[in-house]
Amino acid sequence: MQIDAAVLRDATGAYTIERVELAAPAPDEVLVRIVGAGMCHTDVLPRVSPIAAPPIVTGHEGAGVVEAVGAAVTTVAVGDHVVLSFDSCGTCVPCTTGQPAYCDTFFLRNLTGRHLDGSSGITDAQGQPIASRWFGQSSFATHCLATERNVVVVDPSLPLELMGPLGCGIQTGAGSVLEALRVQPGTSLVVFGAGAVGLAAVMAGVVAGATTIIAVDLQPHRRDLALELGATHALDGHDPNVVAAIQGITGGGAHYSFDTTGVPMVMKSALTCLRMTGACVYVGVQQGDLVLDGMALIGKTVTGVLEGSADPKTFIPHMIQLWQDGRFPFNRLIEQYPMSRINEAEQSSLGGGTIKPVLIPGS
Repeated sequence: MQIDAAVLRDATGAYTIERVELAAPAPDEVLVRIVGAGMCHTDVLPRVSPIAAPPIVTGHEGAGVVEAVGAAVTTVAVGDHVVLSFDSCGTCVPCTTGQPAYCDTFFLRNLTGRHLDGSSGITDAQGQPIASRWFGQSSFATHCLATERNVVVVDPSLPLELMGPLGCGIQTGAGSVLEALRVQPGTSLVVFGAGAVGLAAVMAGVVAGATTIIAVDLQPHRRDLALELGATHALDGHDPNVVAAIQGITGGGAHYSFDTTGVPMVMKSALTCLRMTGACVYVGVQQGDLVLDGMALIGKTVTGVLEGSADPKTFIPHMIQLWQDGRFPFNRLIEQYPMSRINEAEQSSLGGGTIKPVLIPGS
């Protein structure tokens, strides 16, 4: 079928809206009409990594309505409202033990933009293939193909234009706190980077019952929002004494820390600010070598986490319930853009402006 998609043809160029041909669903796939798609910093990877080279359709926080299903699909039906998340195989040990974020084929399924056999489901007007399996969806389009594994059916009364970011960025932040770190009531949590992922972690810290939640960011407006969302303190990331400030606030060091930046100096601060027995999670794309001295890890735990260590089939409904209960106001992070303004949305997000752009196709 003919669809409109935002195509990135050059790593340094702009997205262009193109009319392209989308294949029919394979036996395990579903065709989804996209209502809204969140933009995440991971969507920048094709600009900086050869793993998923342009031309490509990115977008991996889609939400929409199912319009067709493959012959082997049994748990999703035409007309279902769905949130799209990452893809997984469903048969490896991590998948069968409830840890699909660590699927044996996670990187091949999600970060190449192609099927495991190297094929793609989209061709352009000249009949040339365009990578279209970004996180098993490529949802910067009017329609996309996803697998039965990476769609989560949700209540049709929910506002789909808000739901997409739950599939990755919000899930990563909240899951890292509630699933990976398992933050306990009465403890302290430090979040480095108050973008969408970091602010989701702040809100999850409130849900977990942390009594000291410190947000560290370079942008004053993001620090202010962190305080509105439940942080007890907000510190300027420019401050060279930020670790000492954290240790002072927490009485010797935090119980938990969470880095979203991938900046080695900040990652080191996230580790240094912990007390003995503290735990740190890293989720940012690392931007250089992290060099630690011989004592840095003594008595501390550090984990690199994908997708918040969450299972979308259970965790996305959990986040929705928390939101409906008024305990997880992730909608406050969202600013909607017409899909035609995708380049403006990207620049605003990368420049520290819009926290979570959501692109609306056909507008």
